[in-house]
Amino acid sequence: MDQPELMRAIAITEHGGPEVLKIDYVPTPVPGHGQILIRVAFAGVNRPDALQRAGSYNPPAGASPLPGLECSGHVAAVGPGVTRWRVGDAVCALLPGGGYASHALTWETHALPIPEGLSMAEAACLPETCFTVWSNMVMRGGLRAGERFLVHGGSSGIGTTAIQIADALGARVFATAGSAEKCAAIAELGAEAINYRDDDFVAILRATGGADLILDMVGGPYLPRNVKALADDGRLVQIAFLSGAKVELNFAEVMMRRLTITGSTLRPQSVLQKTRIAQEVEAHVWPMIARGALRPVMDSTFPLDDAAKAHARMESSAHIGKIVLEVPGDD
Repeated sequence: MDQPELMRAIAITEHGGPEVLKIDYVPTPVPGHGQILIRVAFAGVNRPDALQRAGSYNPPAGASPLPGLECSGHVAAVGPGVTRWRVGDAVCALLPGGGYASHALTWETHALPIPEGLSMAEAACLPETCFTVWSNMVMRGGLRAGERFLVHGGSSGIGTTAIQIADALGARVFATAGSAEKCAAIAELGAEAINYRDDDFVAILRATGGADLILDMVGGPYLPRNVKALADDGRLVQIAFLSGAKVELNFAEVMMRRLTITGSTLRPQSVLQKTRIAQEVEAHVWPMIARGALRPVMDSTFPLDDAAKAHARMESSAHIGKIVLEVPGDD
């Protein structure tokens, strides 16, 4: 199927606030060996998109300069060597970038089938979030049934996904949030909610024996507090630094209590490693969706042209769950 020479996209015109996101027309990408081109239906909005827009999270070499790390849609074209997908297949996919556009390119091994019972909008919420949560919480953090698990930012897309997956794995789940409304929302998902404005998560977790695993995206002053909240032999997995990456930390406690501090960022990882994560997600998370143990929590949907409004919504931190962009069909 012939593709348009130019496609509609949201470009980052300069580094700055949401207002720098503007509609543009750019060349439609062509899939290379092992790649597929997706006609985007919905694109997920994530914190790394805002960091890229602000100039603090540059795309890897060879990736699209357009924002957008996940999407749902239909396969529009396949490159040489592609065996799993055919033109017209419905997929959701992790992207190296470029999701805020009518067409996006990715590796065939980074695309997964739309889970049965989910809408295209819901499916667009899955890849970046599920890959991040599963790879850090389970593959890196080793969460097991019966353990105590704490996730910060429980009402975010990452948080709401982590709560549901951890609950499905049989963990005792704690989550922090900053309002009564958000605490109520995460409690409905199965977490013991902690309003960090009113309560001390360290004291609450220590009273239970400490967290076996903490998934944190806040950083900054939370780092030493997380260490105190861990049980002996506990693990801390850091996935972002909303409050800063540098802090003073007494490693004597880490040594004496045999703690593990680790972390990762998804986007810079190799194609092969993301393929391994995709295989794990399809094998373990997709069945959770099938049996109703996991469903994306949706906050809002914006037209592609309103990407700036979507970013403003995300950066207000008023949202609960995921924000997506709806991409209009071909004229």
